[in-house]
Amino acid sequence: MAIILIVDDDAALRDGLAEALTDLGHTPRVAASGREGLAALSDDVDAVLLDLRMPGGMDGIEVLRRIRSERDAPPVVVLTAFASAANTIEAMRLGAFDHLSKPIGREELKALLKRLPERAHSILVPAREAGDSLIGSSEAMRSVQKAIGLAADSDAIVLIHGETGTGKELVARALHIYGKRKDDPFVAVNCAAIPEDLLESELFGHVRGSFTGATADRAGAFRDAGNGTLFLDEIGDMPLAMQAKILRALQEQVVTPVGGKPVRTTARVITATHRDLAKLVAAKEFREDLYYRLNVLPIAIPPLRERAADIVPLAEHFLARVATPSGWHKRLNAAAIEKLQRHGWPGNVRELRNVIERAYILTRSDVIGPGDIDTSRADVQPPDSPPDADLPAAVAQLEKTMILRALAACDGNRTEAARRLGINRQLLYTKMQRYGIAAEASENLTDRVRKDDE
Repeated sequence: MAIILIVDDDAALRDGLAEALTDLGHTPRVAASGREGLAALSDDVDAVLLDLRMPGGMDGIEVLRRIRSERDAPPVVVLTAFASAANTIEAMRLGAFDHLSKPIGREELKALLKRLPERAHSILVPAREAGDSLIGSSEAMRSVQKAIGLAADSDAIVLIHGETGTGKELVARALHIYGKRKDDPFVAVNCAAIPEDLLESELFGHVRGSFTGATADRAGAFRDAGNGTLFLDEIGDMPLAMQAKILRALQEQVVTPVGGKPVRTTARVITATHRDLAKLVAAKEFREDLYYRLNVLPIAIPPLRERAADIVPLAEHFLARVATPSGWHKRLNAAAIEKLQRHGWPGNVRELRNVIERAYILTRSDVIGPGDIDTSRADVQPPDSPPDADLPAAVAQLEKTMILRALAACDGNRTEAARRLGINRQLLYTKMQRYGIAAEASENLTDRVRKDDE
């Protein structure tokens, strides 16, 4: 049995809803205006049926805003005879559980009551814990935290490796924040996201007029970092020609801007990759001397599936973080937690964060249940990958398959294929060469032309 507060200025509709609720075994309370409704609201009210249009200077939207601004507010269902896109969107934005059009029939009311969530007290995460970027107390994560503590004050190069989404940049930032360079800049560069012909300028800088478009001097990431930290993410995707220049910069602590003279650099360098650099070295795709220069202090971040004890603390951390702007806190029930723990998390911590944020936004209740946890968007298997393939091999196979499909869909137009794949054209060329796609794509296009001619 639930106590339902009905707030509506229409006496006939108010009495009809109260009678139906009584017949269904619930206890109705009634209020004829928004102010009466707020006065009648108490801790024992399990839900509110709220009319949208009411006289007296306080409409349903304002009542909803005031109810939902309170901690542990009951779910509110907005009822209106004048539904519009604007009032529907505004009601849901302010936290309504649902927005229904009048009149509401007995069976519809019965179904609604079954959907209403339990009213629960939310759990606030202390600010100190919510601000901690390296959440987790599993043995695997504690090993990472210990390694950060040991390496933070060192000037040695750190190589962070782990699957996509495990939080490699968070580890790099922690090394900076907890180290002696914390008051100096932290500069992050994603080596896979910058075209090969621009990467040298991005890292080492250039002088004005050194190439077309160089309208002013540029310091580059090494010098931008100063005495701080330079984080080179996805260094495993760096072109071979650039690897030689990076090696020299690391060994001599000197960079040469494009068109300029050598300049000494004092930044500490931290690198990261999701790829197996040892295998790339064996395949002649990564310089062996650079690999040994980078692999001074390796830190391996375990995938989320190997640190199951951290799933719930991470989920609660993400819930608290997404709730902070609105102040509307929610919690996971036991069944939702069980579902989170059963999932394999191929996207690791990034996937968990997205799942939790999606559940928070789309769940109108203070309690998130298993039906609100949607992990289907991540359940994608790399096509044509052998089941026993390691991660780098599976990623390579997936990349190759997607590139071939994009080229086929664009009739071999590489510019359009790069746009569809969300990468720049130069990176597409590099990957095509790496996977030997150029010849394969040409053969496929030749076959297509021959068939068209026939």
